Amino acid sequence: MTKVKVSLRPIVSKLNMPTVLKTAILPADSIERLFIATQVGEIFYIQNGVIRTFLDISPRILKLGASSGGYDERGLLGLAFHPEFYYNGLFYLHYSVAGTQGPGALPGAFESFKPNPCDPGSLNLKWINREMHYDHIDTVEEWMLQPKGQPQKRRTLLNLRRPFLNHNGVNSLNFSPETGKLVLTTGDGGSGYDPFNLSQDNMEIAGKIIEIDVAKNPFNYNPPVVTRFHELPAPIQETLTVMAKGVRNIPGISFQRVYNQYVKYVGNVGQALVESIFSFVHHRPIPVTQLVQASLMNSEPDQEGFINFGWRGWEGAFPTSMIRGCSANPTLDQKTMAYYNEAVKTSVKRLQPLTSYFHKDPRPDKFGGTALTGVQPYMGKGIPSLTGSVVFTDLARDKGAQPPVRGVLAYTRVPTDCKLNDFSVIETDYNFGSQSAYYVSLGTNLDQTRLYLGVYGSMKVADFNQGTVFEIVS
Repeated sequence: MTKVKVSLRPIVSKLNMPTVLKTAILPADSIERLFIATQVGEIFYIQNGVIRTFLDISPRILKLGASSGGYDERGLLGLAFHPEFYYNGLFYLHYSVAGTQGPGALPGAFESFKPNPCDPGSLNLKWINREMHYDHIDTVEEWMLQPKGQPQKRRTLLNLRRPFLNHNGVNSLNFSPETGKLVLTTGDGGSGYDPFNLSQDNMEIAGKIIEIDVAKNPFNYNPPVVTRFHELPAPIQETLTVMAKGVRNIPGISFQRVYNQYVKYVGNVGQALVESIFSFVHHRPIPVTQLVQASLMNSEPDQEGFINFGWRGWEGAFPTSMIRGCSANPTLDQKTMAYYNEAVKTSVKRLQPLTSYFHKDPRPDKFGGTALTGVQPYMGKGIPSLTGSVVFTDLARDKGAQPPVRGVLAYTRVPTDCKLNDFSVIETDYNFGSQSAYYVSLGTNLDQTRLYLGVYGSMKVADFNQGTVFEIVS
């Protein structure tokens, strides 16, 4: 793959953590504007080089960073504009609700859970007493920009009780150009290693990619707070289909039009070994009503064409592993399979990744990653060597944790033979000086001809005003 070098052109700086970067045309406007949503609850747009506030829901957002030393994966996580936003003013938000902080589903939940392969009890934990043992509540809402007025909330689509602080998804709401439905990408509920195996359980909302038909039941409905599909009222169940399961944590879904069909790209954040990007064209989502019916009858729904990313038995193309320490010689540390049974059970039912990159990689032209933070197809001509490729970002390059930290831009292409594909690092020329630069988000404009990068000077959302948004240019 050819070496690519790009420039980063700063658009706006001194922002809070930018979680969503996308463009939209405001009603009565004629130009696409870049919208930036921050984790603390602000939504801005850029007009003629000036940053303007579109909406600030920070009072509705859970207090971030208080229980975890400043680090947090909750907050305003999703923003999506209805395909007809220009005409109807509708947009959608996914965020963690103020005042819903719970104690977590396991004691010391922020310390990531690790299974013990020698202790069957640790491999089969159950999430019990969910009304009391949970971390917070996430909500998905429909809002409307009033003509010549302020945005106002119209209705709540879902209220989800989440077991842990992390893995709530990010850039978690996107409209499918294929079906016109709103797609919600949630994570597995958090901690580490998916302690309750929620991602493979068909009844669990966690660890799935869910389509919401926002045109169905447009009346105001106040849905109950739930964790499982069967707990939803029938009219809400009827608006939902499940596209995929086996999700660990996803920085959104993106769609690339190729001739008359759409390639879907999904990045699945890894555990201890590898970060993975998946692509698929053909799939058959399962209506939630069918999943619930199958569960009631204690039968398996027809899963032909249903996408399974394999977590928690598989981390990308590899059985989920954990490191077994070798104290005499750490270079001989071994990785042992964490969930043998799950790996066997899902081995043939899962989708293979398009590409993977490792947390440790000795090859000079590659990099060791930390966490995948964005995946976007690029269809522009401005950076010719990237045209038609899939660009992705990693939070921080692993280089022995020497400050200052740098994120990574890289790209891959979709091979014609469907085999695991290689990737290549994209060089950047921007000088961040002594400041750390975590690459926290990646976005595009409507026709995917421009790329936007969100960078933060800290991993802690509670360290404010350290964000810069760049356009990636040749």
